[in-house]
Amino acid sequence: MIKSSQQTNLLLNLAAVVVVLAGLKLSGPVVVPLLISVFIAMIAAPPVFWLEKRRVPPALAVLSVVGLIVLLASLIGMVVAGSIDSFLAALPEYQARIKTEIGSLMPMAESLGIPVNRQALQDVIDPGAAMGLVSNLLSGLGNVLANGFIILLLVIFILFEASSLPIKMRSALMAPEETLARFAELAAKMNTYLAIKTWVSLGTGLSATVLCSLIGVDFPLVLGLLAFLLNYIPNIGSIIAAIPAVLLALLELGTGSAVGVAVGYFAINTLFGNVIEPRFQGRGVGLSTFVVFFSLIFWGWLFGSVGMLLSIPLTMTLKIALSAYDETRWLAVLLGPEQEQDSTV
Repeated sequence: MIKSSQQTNLLLNLAAVVVVLAGLKLSGPVVVPLLISVFIAMIAAPPVFWLEKRRVPPALAVLSVVGLIVLLASLIGMVVAGSIDSFLAALPEYQARIKTEIGSLMPMAESLGIPVNRQALQDVIDPGAAMGLVSNLLSGLGNVLANGFIILLLVIFILFEASSLPIKMRSALMAPEETLARFAELAAKMNTYLAIKTWVSLGTGLSATVLCSLIGVDFPLVLGLLAFLLNYIPNIGSIIAAIPAVLLALLELGTGSAVGVAVGYFAINTLFGNVIEPRFQGRGVGLSTFVVFFSLIFWGWLFGSVGMLLSIPLTMTLKIALSAYDETRWLAVLLGPEQEQDSTV
């Protein structure tokens, strides 16, 4: 009887998860701006609190930080918007040229006595798919910017509520101190991760822009923006960002320049990803490599390109929430790296 009850509870929990995921999928146009607002607010909160500690009025502190964010975003938008439009307009031509270059490999293969089917080769080796991914990412970014005013208002309201949230939680919850401690842990980890990741991504994007400009690759600002955005995706983000740059260099300037771009991107990603970021990020995000990759696919399916960019913060939030309860702590352990699992034994 007990076993039957446990199985029923398991099925009910699984059904609830499916219903919640379906609801999130359908409500993406509403949830995505809210998620972006929350994470922008988490990045902006430490400067706001810093100003408030120096007796700056809360309203002035919030408006000052938000005004700075808007100014920076506007400057970046003015500089990059035209390049993005030109890049998207030229994208079909680049994809057609890539297919032509792949087709030119046929005589080389035949001269070596290797029987190759042209269509099969294009199906297996399709660098144009990377260009398609870039197009989807930039289009998704454009859709987000279209909701920029709503996101801005949400950020302002979240920051105004942030200082009074602990007081409200103490009044509303049965065990406020324990809940506040968990919330403080989550906020501290998210702030640290997002702040370090943003600075590292900014350095990566600027370095990629300078590299592509020096070599003479078209659209260096777009390629730098891609390097900045995709650096938020651990492990494979930097690889995806390098593919369009190498392909453009190959099509425009030849093999030598493409090799130079590839070497340059490898050096940039090694410096920022393997030297600078681990020095400040410590043990990292506390997730296994498989979970990092799977979270990229899962959140990308659920929320599109924005979900891919926010996959790690969302998974870290999920892990901390799971670790807060005895019934789900085992799931949090499974999400963690091997070292963390060993330390919990």
